[in-house]
Amino acid sequence: MEEFKPGRRGFTAAATALLAGAILPGCGGGGGGAAVTPPPPPPPPPPVPTPVDGPAWPAFGRNAQRAANSGIAAQPLSRIVWQTPVDMAPQYSTQGYLLVHYGSPVISGKNTVVLPVKRAAQKIYKIEGRDGLSGILLWSVDSDYVMPAHNWTPSYNVTLLPDSRMVAPGAGGKVMVRENVDNVSGAVSTRAFYGDAVYTANKAALDTQVVINTPITADTAGNIWFGFVAAAGNPAGVSSGIARIGANGAGSWVSATLTAGDENIAKMATNSAPALSLDQQTLYVVVNGTGSQGYLLALDSTTLALKRRVRLSDPDSGLPARVSDDSTASPSVGPDGEVYIGVLETVYGAHNARGWLLHYSADLALTLTPGSFGWDDTASFVPRAMVPAYLGNSDYLVMVKYNNYGRAGSGDSMNRIAILDPNATQADFISGKTVMKDVMTILAPTPDPAFPGGFIEWCINTAAVDPATKSVMVNSEDGYLYRWDLATNTLSQKIRLTSGLGESYTPTAIGADGKVYAINNAILFAIGN
Repeated sequence: MEEFKPGRRGFTAAATALLAGAILPGCGGGGGGAAVTPPPPPPPPPPVPTPVDGPAWPAFGRNAQRAANSGIAAQPLSRIVWQTPVDMAPQYSTQGYLLVHYGSPVISGKNTVVLPVKRAAQKIYKIEGRDGLSGILLWSVDSDYVMPAHNWTPSYNVTLLPDSRMVAPGAGGKVMVRENVDNVSGAVSTRAFYGDAVYTANKAALDTQVVINTPITADTAGNIWFGFVAAAGNPAGVSSGIARIGANGAGSWVSATLTAGDENIAKMATNSAPALSLDQQTLYVVVNGTGSQGYLLALDSTTLALKRRVRLSDPDSGLPARVSDDSTASPSVGPDGEVYIGVLETVYGAHNARGWLLHYSADLALTLTPGSFGWDDTASFVPRAMVPAYLGNSDYLVMVKYNNYGRAGSGDSMNRIAILDPNATQADFISGKTVMKDVMTILAPTPDPAFPGGFIEWCINTAAVDPATKSVMVNSEDGYLYRWDLATNTLSQKIRLTSGLGESYTPTAIGADGKVYAINNAILFAIGN
């Protein structure tokens, strides 16, 4: 379980960009033949913004491989350009923590920011489209989505298709489709993977008996995949598992239990987004069940037939690792096709609650060197040119959170982030097992008042990597967003978003114009020039 630090709920006021309007001069007159002073000339009109046509950020981790690499240079962290709530009624724990996994914003190539928003204390959602320049609301659609059973509130994510349509989970296992997100108006339709007619005839029952429990993954042709949980005896006759809806609207599904070949497996792991191989022919999904044990499955992306499975095991104990539904760790696929997935250790605290980053060949036939941290984190990838000091042989490196939680095992709260070499090794500093070598790490900058000598946690579940500026955007529970400069291994910029608090980990993203997006204390912040 993740360790949290006490924090306050307040946050600093931030500048919000407004559209400027022309100021009309006042009128007045003199009497008695007196000369009339002419009004001052009107101010010049505001400059017309240059239309944006840049690289989209269409999904959690940006693409179907979850690489989280930006296609444009991130703007400097100069100021909060605009901000908006992602939760209209945040519900804090009795300790003041915010145990909600908020969905990632996604951004179209024309700079429309699409974000899921929790719209009440109850777990009900709407989806907003906002202008990336100003934050002004362009459109809003209410969702009828129903949450799966949970402890911490699961993430509710939206995804953009290549034609700028949005897909989002709806009730009953159906998918909501909103036409072009860059248009102020757009039709909304739905698709049920088991058949629209079946859904229409059994709506009341299916809305509560079939629930999407993962983010939606899309390929470049517009095919989509997701996990779902289904009650026994539901009218659609489906069992918890993995669903596909083709670009042509045709749906299919397979059972998680039958596909894994293990009656102890019940479903896809909640919050864990499917990932696609580089050629989009293989779908990687994580399934779990009794005792939180699980498998990584490689499926044919068209037929959903099993290609290979591998049990997710603790590298130290050799026993099944724990695949927690409180985690958002999702498979990510490196530039060489190798697959990474974060898990928790078999016994809580045996690895200081850090878990492990498991590592496999593309066909899952080989178990490769693990990383020393995996809890609630999806690995991002760093081109080797981003780290000038790197002299090794790998073409890319792996960026992960590297917290060392105080009060968990031997954890000392020396919380770091790290760049790892997937092909070099060292001894793990806790277990002595062979793990990926640290290329560089950097310690969190803010002392932890609840753990003397320690530092406040880094707060990311997927970090935006910016090759153009050789930097990574990372959020912290101290309330700041930081730029980690990999050329100098320094936190070269920071901006205060809130006063900080303990919260479930959050995503960062980079928009089509280079703005940086981060969530802190239930607010989405757009940061840039």
